[in-house]
Amino acid sequence: MVNTVSQIDNRLRDLIQHAYANAPATQARFDKQGLAPDDIRSLADLHKLSILPKDAVIALQQANPPFGGLLAVPMNQVDHIFFSPGPLYEPGPPEDDPAWEMGVYSLRQAGFQPGEVVLNSLSYHLVPAGYYLDMALAKYGCTVIPGGTGSSDLQVKMAVDLGATGYTGTGSFLMALIKKAQEAGLAFGKQFCINKAVLSAEPLPTALRREIESHGIAVANAYATAEFGIMAMDTTGNMQMQLFPDPIIQIVDPETGQDVPSGTPGEVVVTGFNRHYPLIRFGTGDMAINIDPNPGQSKQEERFITLVGRSGEAAKVRGMFVHPNQLRFVAGQIPGVQAVQGVVTRSDEHKDHFTLRVEVADGVDETAVAGPLKQAIQNVCRVRVDTLEFVATGTIPADTPGMVDERDWS
Repeated sequence: MVNTVSQIDNRLRDLIQHAYANAPATQARFDKQGLAPDDIRSLADLHKLSILPKDAVIALQQANPPFGGLLAVPMNQVDHIFFSPGPLYEPGPPEDDPAWEMGVYSLRQAGFQPGEVVLNSLSYHLVPAGYYLDMALAKYGCTVIPGGTGSSDLQVKMAVDLGATGYTGTGSFLMALIKKAQEAGLAFGKQFCINKAVLSAEPLPTALRREIESHGIAVANAYATAEFGIMAMDTTGNMQMQLFPDPIIQIVDPETGQDVPSGTPGEVVVTGFNRHYPLIRFGTGDMAINIDPNPGQSKQEERFITLVGRSGEAAKVRGMFVHPNQLRFVAGQIPGVQAVQGVVTRSDEHKDHFTLRVEVADGVDETAVAGPLKQAIQNVCRVRVDTLEFVATGTIPADTPGMVDERDWS
């Protein structure tokens, strides 16, 4: 999809008219700012509308479940509903949504070919990642092995038996598959034939990328969100990711909402074209450096971003966001637990290690709460706790960050 300026403006006007007429929360948002749909006639006018942070969407849904007044079609037109930490319900994109075209675009950029067998190891459980790539692969003409986050031994066997040449998933899990293949004595390129990969859902350190590439696997590093799918990609090994033509991506000052100059960090703010669930000026919370080779003149697909972190407290663990509020909610359900703090580190094997630091009340048996606490965290956050570390009372004061990311991505 290649958009001219006039095409983008026409699509934007149509989207805003539709959202204002059919999504009550969007209408209220415009009315609160004294804006009418006709006030936004072009991409240049988008800055008139304030940013809609993810936390605001969570609050809207809590006040007006399930979709907070942002759904712009009747419920019976929605064919998939996903769940993100927050909690947040997210309707899947309709058949004609540009996200599917961008999914196919990403595969083409990564060197995939129709007819290939591809192992998709992104999660299919409640989150949209596995579904998005599965559908894009099928639309592109590939045969999909829906591995999800299951057994690495089984996924290696299926990849070998079925002749998989492509992989989509996290870099850390691909490395685990590579090591399983090595342990089994499989010949790379003859028995274990994966030679290209789209990696996403977690940061990709340079060392891990080089190690994967050393096994003859071409790596494409993709930036995606649950709301919009894949939006940027790098296939060269650089930190810079080239933006896709869709959706509308702005890098803005989080306080002013204005575009930041090239070379300056800002928040990734996105306007998508999902007519079922139109999110306009949605603040992802991701921070990135805007790189524009021809400031003010470049098309979106000629610009680049370098991701530099999150604006909030949440951190990704093995591809899943873990929010401090989730940890605090769980702590409140386990009698005797007074405070918790998540710490994520990275092992020499390029695997995330999730430690939960825990304060308990005097006289509480630590062994009695350990099992229920770990199980509750896994149920709520869908991430396994690797280590429980019980600490003295007062070690985790109320103003302590709920999630600490101690990984070194250099």
